[in-house]
Amino acid sequence: MSDTNTTRERLRELPAHEVREEIEALVEELFKDALLMEADEELPLQVSYFDLGLTSLRLTRIKQQLEELLDLSINTNVLFNEPTVEQLVWYLTDLLAGASAAHLPAQ
Repeated sequence: MSDTNTTRERLRELPAHEVREEIEALVEELFKDALLMEADEELPLQVSYFDLGLTSLRLTRIKQQLEELLDLSINTNVLFNEPTVEQLVWYLTDLLAGASAAHLPAQ
């Protein structure tokens, strides 16, 4: 099973209140990796990407990784409209909830 299926399926199986926490953990891991941070270092969630030291290229790579892992299409404008990790997590949580709702059978 691929990472994409594993991540997407794991998130779909979680109760709604836990999905945000899982997305936050995933996003934090990708940002820490891009910033060459240790796993135990604290990533400031309310600081803009560029103030953290990310470049547009690294930010684009994170976006691509998130798209692959979550099986979602993320508009590039989101990176500039949602300029902090915290805001991106909320955006992805909402986006994933919408994508999951689209997969539910009509009642």
